[in-house]
Amino acid sequence: MTPITPQDLARWSAAYRSSPERRLATLALSQSDLKAVAFAPDAANAMHQVFSLEVPTLPVTNQKHSGRCWLFAAANVLREKIAKELNLEQFELSQSYLAFWDKFERANYFLDAMISLAERPTNDRTVAFVLQTGVHDGGQWDMFANIVEKYGVVPKDAFDETWQSSNSRAMNYVLNRALKAAAVKLRALCREGAPAEQIDAEKKAVLGRVYGFLCSCYGEPPRTFDFACTDKDRVFHAERGLTPQAFAEKYVMDLVRGAVSCIHAPTADKPYHRTFTIAQLGNVAGGRAVKHLNLPMEELKAAIIRQLQDGRIVWFGSDVGHDGERQAGIWDDKCFELELLSGLDLGISKADALDYGFAAMNHAMCLTGVDLVDGRPVKWKIENSWGDESGRKGYYICSDSWFDQYVFQAAIDRAYLGELAALADQAPIELAPWDPMGTLAD
Repeated sequence: MTPITPQDLARWSAAYRSSPERRLATLALSQSDLKAVAFAPDAANAMHQVFSLEVPTLPVTNQKHSGRCWLFAAANVLREKIAKELNLEQFELSQSYLAFWDKFERANYFLDAMISLAERPTNDRTVAFVLQTGVHDGGQWDMFANIVEKYGVVPKDAFDETWQSSNSRAMNYVLNRALKAAAVKLRALCREGAPAEQIDAEKKAVLGRVYGFLCSCYGEPPRTFDFACTDKDRVFHAERGLTPQAFAEKYVMDLVRGAVSCIHAPTADKPYHRTFTIAQLGNVAGGRAVKHLNLPMEELKAAIIRQLQDGRIVWFGSDVGHDGERQAGIWDDKCFELELLSGLDLGISKADALDYGFAAMNHAMCLTGVDLVDGRPVKWKIENSWGDESGRKGYYICSDSWFDQYVFQAAIDRAYLGELAALADQAPIELAPWDPMGTLAD
């Protein structure tokens, strides 16, 4: 290792004191938020919420203090089909219903993983990763599809929000504490050579208590419900005694089954036009695996635009931790002069950002529009799930250059993939549990 010398410090200090830019930055940063100082209003003013292609959508939703963005965004994709078919002005599906079953199924998935890895020590990298991840609010498109396939969906008024569903941190803490305590006992039984029947009985006893705890937090999910609504023309519609599965099958299962999770991962280990899955990532035992088709960005964008042109919004995953102004509802790398303000070299490619842990998907939303100039996108309209007090009534905008750098995934119907759709049927290459393409949106 090379130590920093007094001579180094003297040289750097002299450079700082002789730089007007550094002194000006010091004055600005001493009393102001760094991102506020770096904000470039001229670039931001160019980000108008006007788009050449825009899909009409319902008002935004609000995930509140929870990490359920992937469920909100996916439910928003489905609700548009129902609302259009029934001519509804307002409609939401129950995100709590989906979250309940995801939590419950993921508890089982976690315990199964602990049992299957029982012979490995807790400092084994896979075991440590599964323990660290635990059960939380985030998820992937294929995990959403698993829940809908098994449990269906219900309208929000059939299973509404509770305090715990909207403020999930304490609930998640208690759940993960209980699951790790259970893992200690189950792994001990495995190492002691207990019969499989005893291990399974212990696991199911834990799951029974988990079910009861989740019911206390969310309420118990309905087995049947009545669906009643009045449309824009004041026409009343009612369906009685529906099961969640029947409701999903009637209205939205074609969307769920038709979607392919496509990614843009330009790293050396992930060739384009191949499919990938991630070890130890999932929620429903026996359900579909998380599976991604890796596409070049131009092909990904073209498929998204075709779906938007057909009047269908698109679920997508991105990293919203960079170059964003939440109140204005803008994501744009040109809106922040961070290099000018900091004097630092901040350039990093998308591939290197993935490989070096700088960027990965952390939030899912819906693309609802795009502005095309000479056939090429310059900015995108986004339906967020952070309520209607930021952006334009909760709708955001991102530049195409930001899209290139920080959008990693989109769920696209096979119909809009054209000849690429057949590639989704390949047997996937398995990636390590900690691969950035396994990051969960929350």
